[in-house]
Amino acid sequence: MFTGPFDYSIIRNAIKKGLVKINFINIRDFGIGKHKIVDDKPYGGGKGMIIRADVLEKAITHAKKLGCAGEKVILLDPVGKTFNQKKAIELSRLSHLIFVCGHYEGVDERVKKFVDEVISIGDFVATGGEIPTMLIVDSIVRLIKNVLPKNVVDEESFSNSIGGRNYLEHSQYTRPEIFKKLIVPKILLSGNHKAVKKWREGKAIIKTMRSRPDLI
Repeated sequence: MFTGPFDYSIIRNAIKKGLVKINFINIRDFGIGKHKIVDDKPYGGGKGMIIRADVLEKAITHAKKLGCAGEKVILLDPVGKTFNQKKAIELSRLSHLIFVCGHYEGVDERVKKFVDEVISIGDFVATGGEIPTMLIVDSIVRLIKNVLPKNVVDEESFSNSIGGRNYLEHSQYTRPEIFKKLIVPKILLSGNHKAVKKWREGKAIIKTMRSRPDLI
């Protein structure tokens, strides 16, 4: 699942530059018995299968050996704190991250004793933690120094600081100047950089108030 998304665009370039290294660990390699069992029925009854704590603990221990000191082990689970840009920035500054992807009905609760943090990407349930992990890795990698040109990420949504607060990014326009009677704001064509900056800040504040007032 990971090889497709991680083989293109910014992540691929970061890997080729040697700025990022990604290892894929199959928990089946640490499964029990000749059938490499990784899950079992829940105690107390119920539907679905639960990922075993002993299997995941072995996989996590192996993952730690592949990195360096100061790693952080993160479990993807709906009960975790919701991921946001602030957390992306925080994680981008660490040298070794280990993501544990939940699956099936979930993981044995005891696994949480072997992780440092539990993260969710929103109030909904996905089939597993693989796709949420892809999203998180993508948002982290682009923040790593030298992955993108200098200052590219400074004025994006959630990083667009105005008066000490972060807002959504301002509205953007490009050619054609007129499209189906929809016209690019004249201020953007004026060449007055100070006026353009003020206009963009105002639009960012208005957009945030209308679409995401919870951020203010």
